[in-house]
Amino acid sequence: MFKKTILFATILLAIGACKQSTEAGVDIIKNPNTADGYDESVKMPQITFESDMHDFGQLMAGENISYSFKFTNTGNADLVISGCDASCGCTVPDYPRERIAPGASNYITVSFKSQGMSGQQVKEVTVFSNTQPSTTKLRILAQVR
Repeated sequence: MFKKTILFATILLAIGACKQSTEAGVDIIKNPNTADGYDESVKMPQITFESDMHDFGQLMAGENISYSFKFTNTGNADLVISGCDASCGCTVPDYPRERIAPGASNYITVSFKSQGMSGQQVKEVTVFSNTQPSTTKLRILAQVR
């Protein structure tokens, strides 16, 4: 009898937890794609960068530099950046964790460490957000001497 009570309580907790987790993300994750095509009536954020590439020019090996990519939410819903992924450990992105309202601007700062490198360097940062498409690529270039 005790085992049945424990089992029943565990099932009720699992059902309650599943319901809460699905409801929490509904207001920020939307998909405008339908079986009939793209639904433009769905309110969506849009991330627009002033530039998606920055060339540092020539650097001496061992220099640590950074650049801030300015972006604006040109959509009609709050923008949420869920993460940034760099193509190399020498490149570290820093992004805003708060929601960005429509019309507001902010920065993603990318730091680059040239220690042990030489020649032309091209590094990418993938930005993950609640936009359509959900990823945006940023690139940094440097000629390391």
